[in-house]
Amino acid sequence: MNLSKRPARLGVLGTGAISQIVHMPILTDRTDVEVVAVSDSDVPKAKAIATRFGVKRVVTDQELLEGNMVDGVVISTPNHLHEEQALAALQAGKHVLVERPLAFTARGVDRLLNAARKSGKVLMAGMSHRYRPDAAALSSFVAGGELGRVYQVRGSWLNRKLHLNRPTWRQNKKLSGGGALMDLGIPALDLCLYMVGYPQICRVSAVTTMGEYEVEDAALVMVTTDEGLVITVEVTWSFFGSEDRQFFRVMGTEGSASLPPLQVYKQLGGRPLDVTPHQPVQSGAENPYHAAYRREIDLYVRAINGEREAPLPEEQHALMAV
Repeated sequence: MNLSKRPARLGVLGTGAISQIVHMPILTDRTDVEVVAVSDSDVPKAKAIATRFGVKRVVTDQELLEGNMVDGVVISTPNHLHEEQALAALQAGKHVLVERPLAFTARGVDRLLNAARKSGKVLMAGMSHRYRPDAAALSSFVAGGELGRVYQVRGSWLNRKLHLNRPTWRQNKKLSGGGALMDLGIPALDLCLYMVGYPQICRVSAVTTMGEYEVEDAALVMVTTDEGLVITVEVTWSFFGSEDRQFFRVMGTEGSASLPPLQVYKQLGGRPLDVTPHQPVQSGAENPYHAAYRREIDLYVRAINGEREAPLPEEQHALMAV
């Protein structure tokens, strides 16, 4: 269905932090989107957020999916709700963008993929980190063969200890599905696998560390592919430092690349040469994380409007199988 003659009518399920900081500001800033309603189990909060962003209706999940109120939804609720809410939306004939993870298991991912195929609607996984400008540039270097044969990829996401001073649903295993590995490891591993085209995995090993909650607060994962590529991912909620840290590195036979910041080195005359693309610093430049979400939502809206192809996120089966 081509909706280009009118704004895409979207509903937002969940009005928590990610919705307030990212989804609602970006969606309500677009002229080709109308956020017609929001839904949240915390009705007073939902009403406050709706008022803040000029959304006229606060409804239940069921009311949101009934009839023709919306063309699609953005799901940003706690993890344990993702699969069932996305499934209900697809079965109701709605397009779906759902925050990570799609589901707790590979079987759950398959349920959503099958529902999307049956409905013919867009199903998009919220893997916004793929769309960071630096990550997109690094991925293009890998895809273009600039680094030669890639033999090692490393991802690290370390969050400061202070983030856990106030327990949330993320520390409840039934609601979150896991701790630091689910929260940080899923996007970190997805980016590592995405950069190298989601190769066939033959072996996985992991070590987790339990903290004061019922979920892990640190994990180290090693993935080996059929072709001998080794991917390691390190995550924690208990890092002591001045700020959170993210780091990704791709090593190949002809060069290496890392971020942030984006740095690319290749061998020339037996010596490493910095071939990092020049990116002029612009005053007031958008935060790369916010830019990534903006790009993700743009792709979703364009897919709804029939302006781009929207491949099903079949790779999420492999991700959750890990």
